[in-house]
Amino acid sequence: MNKKYIIEGLDCPNCARKLEDAINKLDSVQSASINFLKQTLTINAENMDCAIKDIVKTKNEIEPEANIIIENKKKSNTYFWIDLAMLLTGIIIGLCAIFVEMPVAIFWTMYVSSALLMGYKTYYKALMLIFKGIINENLLVTISIIGAAVVGETHEGLMVIGLYSIGKVLEGFALNKSRKSIEELTQIKPDYAVIIDENGEKNVDPALVNIGQIIIVRPGERVPIDGEIIEGNSSLDTQSLTGESLPVFVKEKDTILSGSIVLDGILKIRTTNEFSNSTVSRIMDLIENASEKKSKTETVISKFSKWYTLGVIALAILVWGITWAVTLDINSAVYRGLIFLVVSCPCAFAISVPLSYFSGLGNASRKGILIKGSNYLDACAKLNTIAFDKTGTLTTGEFQIEKIENLSNYSEDEIVYIASLGEQYSLHPLAISIVKANKKALEKVDDFQELSGQGVIFSYNNKKYFVGRKSENLKGTVVEVFEDDKKIGLITLSDKIKENSIVACQNLKSIGIKTILLSGDNNEVVTGLSNKLCIDKAYSELLPQEKYEKIEELKTQKDNIIGYVGDGINDAPSLMLADVGISMGLTGSSASIEASDIVITDDDPKKVETAIKISKYTRKIVWENIIFSGVVKVLFLTLGACGITGMLSAVIADVGVTLIAILNSLRALKYSPNKKVKKNKQ
Repeated sequence: MNKKYIIEGLDCPNCARKLEDAINKLDSVQSASINFLKQTLTINAENMDCAIKDIVKTKNEIEPEANIIIENKKKSNTYFWIDLAMLLTGIIIGLCAIFVEMPVAIFWTMYVSSALLMGYKTYYKALMLIFKGIINENLLVTISIIGAAVVGETHEGLMVIGLYSIGKVLEGFALNKSRKSIEELTQIKPDYAVIIDENGEKNVDPALVNIGQIIIVRPGERVPIDGEIIEGNSSLDTQSLTGESLPVFVKEKDTILSGSIVLDGILKIRTTNEFSNSTVSRIMDLIENASEKKSKTETVISKFSKWYTLGVIALAILVWGITWAVTLDINSAVYRGLIFLVVSCPCAFAISVPLSYFSGLGNASRKGILIKGSNYLDACAKLNTIAFDKTGTLTTGEFQIEKIENLSNYSEDEIVYIASLGEQYSLHPLAISIVKANKKALEKVDDFQELSGQGVIFSYNNKKYFVGRKSENLKGTVVEVFEDDKKIGLITLSDKIKENSIVACQNLKSIGIKTILLSGDNNEVVTGLSNKLCIDKAYSELLPQEKYEKIEELKTQKDNIIGYVGDGINDAPSLMLADVGISMGLTGSSASIEASDIVITDDDPKKVETAIKISKYTRKIVWENIIFSGVVKVLFLTLGACGITGMLSAVIADVGVTLIAILNSLRALKYSPNKKVKKNKQ
């Protein structure tokens, strides 16, 4: 049995990891994971009631201020205000102890009271975790406060715990700001659907609506389920799905995606998907699960943090020993060792790295690009080659008449009309396109027969007609029209290029990405399309297995990092094989979406470049945080070990670095990829 709960009150990722490790050691729990940024606890257990009881007990021992929300009971803000009042009281008492002359006994009473009020949570966590064999930054700070008092640096000891506690509050505010910004992305789930049946209108849970039912959506409401408009027209706000700020106009027979907001007009929609398979559900599912798949950098930082604290204590003892041996002053040696402990808290790394990735994933989602995990975001940043499928990816999959060649006395419109008479009964994509191009009402024909793989034959006005293809030497996609065995016309069709395909390929080339076209169509069609799009290399007449083999071949080439963009069931193997598989979410098959690492919700190929830019920018932010935090900490560790800086500077450096790293991480959430990026060297 698998269940997810909200867990609030965890103020650092290391605390979350320690609690997660402790929960996973419980006999009643099969597996558990805590997502610090999203504040969720996922539990897998046979007896959930027993597991929850054990988890709450463990949580109370290690993280008593954390709260697991069960049965939708919301946590009260009372605890926050009590904690804030105690912190402020501790600060006031501490300032009095520092600046007011008083007897020694009263001073120590006020000192201890101030230190306890400001840092009781820190000391309690350190004590509880020590009993479980766990050492973390709470112990580092606790040792520093006690050590400062022992060596006579009482004022600095109070300043350390005061600034550390204030820093934790500020970190909490910064994290909550980022969480709220990211949570806005998931506020696209509709609360209800209005169905129409023989009894009139009724509000129901979207999950209860079946395929083919009629729903009605009014201005200001969110479309609950994918469908086809059967009555009405409106402008839609699709920004939460595609990132486009301009409204989109829709009318009868248009497809409409769940999650869109109707701005004007009333729409009646026939549902084409169940809620669980609708666009909004797939987006929610991908956003919910994206942070579970961590990048290599994030995983390394997580493992690094696990052993970091123990290593810091060992180095602090070494600094103490060396200083004592050199200066023969034990107080000075202890003081420098304490500085080392304060500066070395790993929060800046532990918070900023996952937050940077989470912000990047959120930014991409806001623009209609669903990246299934930070590992795929990292891989996307390294792409140097993009291979495209043709139909449905760079083209719409809908054919349009490019040229009509008249070989008789008929006009072009009459040629199209005659072809449409036979094609009106066919479901072939070419037939549908020809019928759409016809301008006259179609009459019935006699003796209609469809010849598989060839075309159709029929009788009209006592004449026999054939519409299809007899000749083998014709180039391109051509439909022949015969009247009584005499060829009267040729209709040349072409797959319509998507509006942004040309720009997409140009933009990819501008940032140094090589483009490749893999298609099953004939060589002439593929060559023509690749020339129009300025594709670097094109391969035609490929079977699905041959596309797979071509991706395999490209991956073996030196330094090639391959992305594959496709939409069909036959693209699924290639999507899985590529370093990064990118699928079209609107027209894409369930198999291709499942097999891909990135889903583009509105099928816009231009967003392949957007995904790469966001990935590169996020990765840059991650390394900025790692390098900045590392350099500052090493600098202050060196200065502290040499006796140049004190504990006050150390705690300011620690808290300041963490806050700056958090704020820098949020830049990944606000980044707009429209800025020019320098071309990569190939």
